[in-house]
Amino acid sequence: MGIYLSTPKTDKTSEDGENEKLRYGVSSMQGWRTSMEDAHAALLDLDNTTSFFGVYDGHGGQAVSKFCAKFLHQQVLKHEAYSSGDIGTAARKCFLRMDEMMCGQRGWRELAILGNKMDQFSGMIEGLIWSPRSGNLKALEDNWSTEEGPHSNYDGPTCGSTACVAIIRNNQLVVANAGDSRCVISRKGQAYNLSKDHKPDLDVEKERIYKAGGYIHYGRVNGNLNLARAIGDMELKRDKTLPPEKQILTANPDINTVELCEDDDFLVLACDGIWDCMSSQQLVDFVHEQLKTESKLSTVCEKVFDRCLAPVSGGEGCDNMTMILIQFKKPESGPSTTVGLI
Repeated sequence: MGIYLSTPKTDKTSEDGENEKLRYGVSSMQGWRTSMEDAHAALLDLDNTTSFFGVYDGHGGQAVSKFCAKFLHQQVLKHEAYSSGDIGTAARKCFLRMDEMMCGQRGWRELAILGNKMDQFSGMIEGLIWSPRSGNLKALEDNWSTEEGPHSNYDGPTCGSTACVAIIRNNQLVVANAGDSRCVISRKGQAYNLSKDHKPDLDVEKERIYKAGGYIHYGRVNGNLNLARAIGDMELKRDKTLPPEKQILTANPDINTVELCEDDDFLVLACDGIWDCMSSQQLVDFVHEQLKTESKLSTVCEKVFDRCLAPVSGGEGCDNMTMILIQFKKPESGPSTTVGLI
């Protein structure tokens, strides 16, 4: 079977939510893969004025994607830059903070639990890992105290994860992205990418990789990863003479800030299991068509998976799939703008 099952797992894990400003639906499906390595976070009320959504596409295991789903939004909320209103800086610092937190005894212990290496814990915390809700925030708060133990010198995981995050406060949308998951907005039916897929063949990525002593072989960093930015994968971040932003692989995200306006229809966050099968515009068109007859947003996500799922294993349509669909409620009137659109 290799990395594929003999028949796909098409059961979908879905949820919906709304507050006075937004409504969202999210769904995930394992598909043909032998394990589910995606995770996500959907928090309508990160605080009284802010919503947080994130898609995390793991590779080499599920531990890092689940770690991000559990801890990244917490770190953003507690960061001093966030408190001062600089959401983009807070997001950037906290992407890099994930790599720091996953080292040492405490990092090893959390990753062991999240990677299901401690079965006695996995069931107890599964609900908090996959999709933390606003009500869990206080329970999950943690100052990340140092622990001593046999893994105190642990230098981080060899598996990793993309991270594509959308943070919405009033009419401001901040998108932070590392990897090849993608955020797309529909504006008057037109798809606009709010993130860039960090593939190794991009000039800015190639330059960093080569300068750090890495190489690209058949489109893969050091012959292994087919993406140029990710959280985790610490074996590609070992050069102690370089800052995190200049390592062969970096968790440093692109930050894109957009002013939302009345022309905005919806926002999509999805892993590359979707984008391998549909272009941004194809997905926007498909969602618009579905919304004519379907009001439950998670059901629209599920229909996207059914559209993308390959009939046989191998190639496109065989990856894990995760998608978050966000609709804006009665946005304040504002002029159309293309600021920040890629």
